[in-house]
Amino acid sequence: MTARLALCACSLVAVFAAASPGVVAGTTADTAYLDELQTWRDRATASLKRERGWLSIVSRDELTAGTYRIGTAADNEVVLPKGLGPAHLGTIVVGGGKARFTLAPGQKMTMVASDKTTAPDEFTARDMVAGATRLEWATQGRLSLQFVKREDGKIVVRAADRDSPRRKTFAGRSWYEPDTAYKVPAKFIPVANGTTIPIANVRGEISYEKVAGTVEFTVNGKKMTLDALDDDGDLFIIFRDGTSEATTYPPGRFLAVAKPKDGASWVVDFNKAYNPPCAFSAFTTCPLPPPQNWLKGDVAAGEKYAGRKS
Repeated sequence: MTARLALCACSLVAVFAAASPGVVAGTTADTAYLDELQTWRDRATASLKRERGWLSIVSRDELTAGTYRIGTAADNEVVLPKGLGPAHLGTIVVGGGKARFTLAPGQKMTMVASDKTTAPDEFTARDMVAGATRLEWATQGRLSLQFVKREDGKIVVRAADRDSPRRKTFAGRSWYEPDTAYKVPAKFIPVANGTTIPIANVRGEISYEKVAGTVEFTVNGKKMTLDALDDDGDLFIIFRDGTSEATTYPPGRFLAVAKPKDGASWVVDFNKAYNPPCAFSAFTTCPLPPPQNWLKGDVAAGEKYAGRKS
């Protein structure tokens, strides 16, 4: 996946695809599968509510080459929400594919890696851009800032508020009841290495993503196919179905499919279909299902949608 798409998906794909495969098919869900599914869904909610999760994001700015003052005062080019930091926090200089962040006199921030592989690092000035597979945050009190370089060279700056009301009051994701009729064996048909397909996002931008192949399966007696993107050997699927007009997120949902181990068959489990970050936050850019991934039938499984409040 490109960095832009990986940023939107990475917070969930690696965790969710790692879940145990459970049982396949049957009209009565077995206890072990239900327990595993509930654990998976609990992690899905926790991923949103965690510090610096999507529910904590309170602003998003796209920066091209130039110099930008950042802080809560209105005379800054990057204005943070009132109360979230000092009036003048510092200056961001964008150029040469990076962002240099220099704090105002007397200000300090601490770098925290999302993968927690390095110790926190206090700074007053440093280059900020990290790749989508290693995201870092600059923190000060309630405030966290994330800098990400897009493929078009722009620098995206997101601000997170540890005390965001959305994070504190979020009641949890809404799900269909588990139904093993939507957990089905599948056939994976790979395509030539390097094959790409165009993926549009909610802003109308197009990126060309590496497709791994096609997944074929049968749900409710209907044969269906979905194009799957490559995710380091696992599969990442963006799809839409008949429920998108009523009970699920209108633009579409995500599904992570783990590569089977020890010669086992592929399994597609729509009970683990989940909403993209855009269902919860106005400050992210999410990919849309390609036309071939608009399923004609209803997939009444996985996550529902009750409307975004942001």
